[in-house]
Amino acid sequence: VQLQASGGGLVQPGGSLRLSCTASGSTSDYVAIGWFRQAPGKERERISCMSSAVGTTYYTDSVKGRLTISRDNARNTVYLQMNTLKPEDTAVYYCATGIWGSDSAPCLLGGMDFWGKGTLVTVSS
Repeated sequence: VQLQASGGGLVQPGGSLRLSCTASGSTSDYVAIGWFRQAPGKERERISCMSSAVGTTYYTDSVKGRLTISRDNARNTVYLQMNTLKPEDTAVYYCATGIWGSDSAPCLLGGMDFWGKGTLVTVSS
């Protein structure tokens, strides 16, 4: 299984970016696929994920209303649309696949089996 994240870059506060994660197989083959990020000096955190079977989505509180996860099964790609970006969103963003877990705590880091290389997002004026 190979995952490739792309779309990062430098953006001003308030701006937008769309990250893409292309999988080597069908995105519907995975139970869950998610986005994670790791800021300098901080632990990797879960920010959004999607259940492949029913499309249930999860967002961490700090990104709700600003980030949207979506998928295009025909392109085996999952997207993360990021709007109203803030300097604290600066991080390396990763996509990963694994188990959904529970609806109250989905896509925990320990349950993700395959990780793509990250893409750097820098939010700065």
